Amino acid sequence: MSSATPSPDPRSSAHGHHKRHSILPAVSQSGPKPPVQFSSSCTIADSALLTGPHTIIVSTESVIHPRARLESLGGRVTVGRRCIVHERACLGAADLQGRYHKGIPDKDGRSMGAVTLGDYVTVEVGAQVESGGTVIGEGTTVGIGTRVGAGAVVGKHCTLTANSTVAAGEAIPDYTVIYSNGLRRVDKRGVSDLKNKAQARQIDVLRRMIPSNPAKFQ
Repeated sequence: MSSATPSPDPRSSAHGHHKRHSILPAVSQSGPKPPVQFSSSCTIADSALLTGPHTIIVSTESVIHPRARLESLGGRVTVGRRCIVHERACLGAADLQGRYHKGIPDKDGRSMGAVTLGDYVTVEVGAQVESGGTVIGEGTTVGIGTRVGAGAVVGKHCTLTANSTVAAGEAIPDYTVIYSNGLRRVDKRGVSDLKNKAQARQIDVLRRMIPSNPAKFQ
């Protein structure tokens, strides 16, 4: 009695690197196509959404995951070096009333842009960073489902834990940890260099996993 040979599992392969594809429904690509400035070493998934009339800048070795949203409806969006923006995260988001805030001009009259991420920033799944001159400092992690309000300035090496909130216009000192229940503390253990090195290693892996198509947005 013969038996059928089982089909090989399409998820397995004896060679080559696996590319990561989102299993979630495709996002709508509606809206104006923004001008962009991309580093040649950045990774931008084909199913990311970039929209708005203002420039979107993605710097050296940063990674934009599938289904991440970068919206320049309120002004320029700048992503620093070696940042990671995860699925369903949004940079330049509207506030809870659906309004897109513009950046406040600096002392020379130039717009601060909608959102600016320093280097080595991580914006985790579903986090919302509202437009309006909002700044996330170097080495900061914006946790899953967190909302950063319009015009907030978050310092360097902060940790915003899952589902926490930073109010519009609030200034958060460097090394602050914010919890979802509103409690806060300062963490000055001096591990920022170790975290940056770990971020660089993670980016090396993600660049092999995520199919990148920056030309689609140019």
